[in-house]
This record gives sequence, structure tokens and C-alpha cells, in this order.
Amino acid sequence: MSSPLGAARRIVVKVGSALLVDRESGRVNRDWLKTLVADLLVLRARGQQVILVSSGAIALGRRELKLAKGALKLEESQAAAAVGQIRLAHVYKELLEEQGVTVAQVLLTLEDSERRRRYLNARATLEALLALGALPVINENDTVATAEIRYGDNDRLAARVAQMTGADCLVLLSDVEGLFTADPNRDPSAQFIATVRRLTPQIEAMAGSSLSDTGSGGMATKILAAKIAVAAGCHLCIAAGQPQHPVRRIEEGARCTWFVPTSTPAAARKQWIAGTLQPAGSILIDAGALKALQEGKSLLPAGVLAIRGRFDRGDTVSVLGPDGAEFARGISAYSDADAARILGRRSSDIQSLLGFRGRDEMIHRDDLAILKSEDARAEASESAQAVP
Repeated sequence: MSSPLGAARRIVVKVGSALLVDRESGRVNRDWLKTLVADLLVLRARGQQVILVSSGAIALGRRELKLAKGALKLEESQAAAAVGQIRLAHVYKELLEEQGVTVAQVLLTLEDSERRRRYLNARATLEALLALGALPVINENDTVATAEIRYGDNDRLAARVAQMTGADCLVLLSDVEGLFTADPNRDPSAQFIATVRRLTPQIEAMAGSSLSDTGSGGMATKILAAKIAVAAGCHLCIAAGQPQHPVRRIEEGARCTWFVPTSTPAAARKQWIAGTLQPAGSILIDAGALKALQEGKSLLPAGVLAIRGRFDRGDTVSVLGPDGAEFARGISAYSDADAARILGRRSSDIQSLLGFRGRDEMIHRDDLAILKSEDARAEASESAQAVP
């Protein structure tokens, strides 16, 4: 199969501490990192958007703080992260900005992708950065995260970022070439798997350890990441990261494992919206708005007749046609109270009515799923997966 990298509109690349930081010296592996940056610049030059998920802050910080080797206490890890994050950001800033690329640092915790309001804010920030041409460099916010609010590994963090941003492709640069039927270090007869089209129990068993949310490191976390990414319509690649130009090597045919989704990110998202079992409220629209939605446009406040029920920004709501029948479902950009204040008005009036500049659309077309029939709605409800 040809590499999905070339066709992807938005790509997330994850790099771990073992690749980024030399184990003996505790310093950044700068020569290797320069080749990774060169690869990312090639993707950007083709018009593709790139997000980098990078470990390394704790590894760099522990050297500066002269912390002993071995497991660190929580407060020691947080202190190391606070020191190392500055150094890590500086390295990326230096290497990328000398090539004319603006770098943005974004620190996330698990709550930022699982609590709705934080999720929306994080997604909006990343979308704005990409639209403005910046390259976001993301890491877990280890200076404040405790066990209860941690991703626990950057494989899952990268998958959540890919899901959050609607990425088409996620590349996990690893210390292994990809997925084998067994651990090749222990079983010489282990067979390499180049393509995974369905995440079956047999595939999960090949990870070699428990696939629980508390697991960390190894192939198990990569399979968990693949579950998240594929459900969101995103291709996921596990590839060896140690060689120089690791992303270019994938495009040149280096051995790696691709996990293939059955739909696109947009289709997966719309299926999730359509399959919401219980919309929080509803929005009644006029005939003009109905026609606009049928033509693939967004729902503007001017076409809204009434707001029903209670809902917050980011909740899924039913969109009712002039006859009161449910026509579509979508994610509202406004709470019910704010939506009621701007219904029937022009988008240019929103700031004066609400006191802040919100989105022009009540529901953006990317956040809207038209329900073609009762059967289609029932099918979507049964098959929809947890894709925020």
C-alpha cells in the first residue's frame, strides 16, 4: 500500500524521549533532531499541516537538576519537567525558526481532551495556530499533572491530539519497526505485520501485555493509540525512529506498520454526531436555513427561529426543520442562553449582543450531520464510536 503520508492534509508526529535525548549524556540528540525537522519542513512545503508531539522535558530537566538515575518521585518529575520544558522549547524554537517557521508550545493534561469545555478550548487554539502557519509542539503538562489527570504516555496523548484536530495521519516514531506477531526479541519466528485493517483481539494480544488505561510504554500503548486514531478516521503508523530522516524513510518505503481506518476523519466525526443517543436540546430553523444546510452550508443565527431545552457550548443538539421534524444534528457553538439572544440576528451583531466575539455560525458545517432517514439515524447510533 502506498504511504498515506503523501495524501494527508494534517499530520501528527510523535517522538519519544529515547529518540530525542541521548541516554548517556542527557543532552538533546541534535544531529538526529535536525533531520526530523528537515522532514517536517518538507511536509509543510507541500502544503500539509504538521503537529509535533514531543517527550523529553523530564529527561532534559533531570540532568540539569542532577537527579539520580532511576525512578523519580512525583514532585521530582514535576520539577524536572519545569526545568526541561524550557530547554526543550528552546531547541525546537532554534531549529525551526532559523528556517522561518514559528513554533508554538502547547502543554496538555488528560482532562484537556476529556472535559468538554477544555477540549473545545484546546482544539480551538490548535486550529488557530495551524491556520496562522505555526507548528505546534505538544507535550503533557507534567509540571501539574498527577496520576489522576495524566495520559500516562505520549502515544495516547498523540492519538488524542490527532482525534481532537481531525488529523488524517499519525506517525509514532518508536524503537521498533512496527507490529510483530510476537516479541521478536524473545521469539525469532515472530512475523512482521505491515498492514492492520481491523483491530481484532488477536491483534491486541500481539502487544504482549495488558491493554489497560494504566499501561505505559511498549506496544500495548501503541495499540491503544491505534484504537483511538482509527476510530477517528486517522491512519496510524508505527515506524523505527532511530535512523536519521525517520519520516522521509517511511515515504521511501522503509518497513513500518500501518493501521487503516474505515472512514475519513470528517465522516467519523459526523457519524459520531449523528449517533448521539440523546441530544441536549434542539434548534428550530426556517425554510431558508434548511435550504442552506441541504446545500452544505453552515447554520447562521439569522436562520434560527427558536431554541428549545438546555445545552452548553459544545453539546450536540437536534436541528428541526420548519415542520418541527428532526433534520440534522450538530455541535452548537453557543449555549442555549446565548443562542436565544442571537437567534434571528446577523452574525455581525453577535459581539454587540453577547459582549464577546463568538463564531459567526451557530453550527459550523463541519460539526453538522444531516439525518437522511430514521433507519440511517438508528444505524449511526449503533455504530458511532467515541470520537469527540
